[in-house]
Amino acid sequence: MNVTKSQKMRWMPLFLFVAIVLLVVGCSSESADSPEEQGSQGGQSADGEISGELEIQYFVGGYGDAWWKEVIADFTEQYPDVTVIEHAGPNINEEMRTRWISNDPPDVVYIDGAGSSETQMIEDGQLMDLTDWASEITLEDGSPLLDSFIVEPNRHEGQLYTLPLVFDTWGMWYNAALFEQEGYEVPTDFESWMNTMTEIRDRESIEPFTTTGQHPYYFLRGVLYPAFASVGGDELLADLVTGQEGAWTSEPVLEVMKKVQRMQEEGMIDEGYAAFNHTQSQMNFLLGQNAFIPVGFWLPNEMANDIPDDFTFGFIPSPMQEPGEPYRIVPDLRPLAIAEEASNPEAAKAFVAFAFNREFAQRFSEYTGAIINLTGVDLTGNDQVPDYLKEANEMFNDPDQVQINSLPHPMSADLETPISNALVALMTGNIDAEEFCERAEAAAADYRD
Repeated sequence: MNVTKSQKMRWMPLFLFVAIVLLVVGCSSESADSPEEQGSQGGQSADGEISGELEIQYFVGGYGDAWWKEVIADFTEQYPDVTVIEHAGPNINEEMRTRWISNDPPDVVYIDGAGSSETQMIEDGQLMDLTDWASEITLEDGSPLLDSFIVEPNRHEGQLYTLPLVFDTWGMWYNAALFEQEGYEVPTDFESWMNTMTEIRDRESIEPFTTTGQHPYYFLRGVLYPAFASVGGDELLADLVTGQEGAWTSEPVLEVMKKVQRMQEEGMIDEGYAAFNHTQSQMNFLLGQNAFIPVGFWLPNEMANDIPDDFTFGFIPSPMQEPGEPYRIVPDLRPLAIAEEASNPEAAKAFVAFAFNREFAQRFSEYTGAIINLTGVDLTGNDQVPDYLKEANEMFNDPDQVQINSLPHPMSADLETPISNALVALMTGNIDAEEFCERAEAAAADYRD
């Protein structure tokens, strides 16, 4: 609340009276002005220990919340003077939006799920610049955190505002049991993918590919990013994500979008996909109504209660590349960040540093079937880690099979939303590849302005 000068003068006598009372009480007894309690409001007690309330916001989706509960319990055991207040759930990004807008955010935020955008939050000045502090963080063995990431942190104009916690990547899931039983070939490139989908379409009488039309970024990140990487590498990805002039109408992009147009024209895409939310599309896939779906590693964990007994998860990177070329993956990093307006920045820093730990990384893979973005975490001997994750991890470490590309940072929602809308129009057959590129280029021009 803002207080005017005249209001201050009107209340001055009362302030003086309260001050005198507090002075008398303070001289006669231990009071709320003790150094310990002063410290509990500011993040550090008088002896330098981390203390006070710490608010943490984290999205709960396919990964569940078991890992978070364990990390927070261990953190409060190590820092008993900290009271952690959790803000969590599948809709937490929307529920906390008012807090962020009113400059009263939680201290720590895990950026994941619908309604969250790392780039947008940075552009809006909501996240703390971690560049200098992050260089001081070390892991349990003393190694610098910044030297221990599988994929480097995103940088925005050279500055670091987030630390990449979860290494996820989008890829193509299929029912490995069905493929083995019916003799379907696992695709190794776009043409072999089209051949397999054609065979499945004709023999199973289904539209083989599905995704969610309510969240078109599933297709953008899961299929198009690897495709763009295969024709233009990191440079093209950067130009597209930052909306560089001419990038979306370039010949390599048009070449990729014509592949999507071909999928639609040859009946590979589920006609009802535009109305599906992500769980509907995933359920249809599990029930055999479709044969391929692009999703991240969270899929088996999120749908654990709905998996048919005869279903076996198979995973490959999205096969959009030309024959003879390696698969491409573009990791989708889920970061931790500290609010620029954090009330307890010291406790926030302590928690963020605490969460990056190789033991926690093992536990994360056990709980979620996904990977923490740290090197030196050997999952091969862990019986609690699913086979598909071990196989994918082995594939990712073979450059002859998979090449890893990366974005400079995630695409801003201001650019991603209009491009996603154009994508739905293309995948439902309402526009062709050329018109998609023109719409996307116009969206990029608006974004630059």
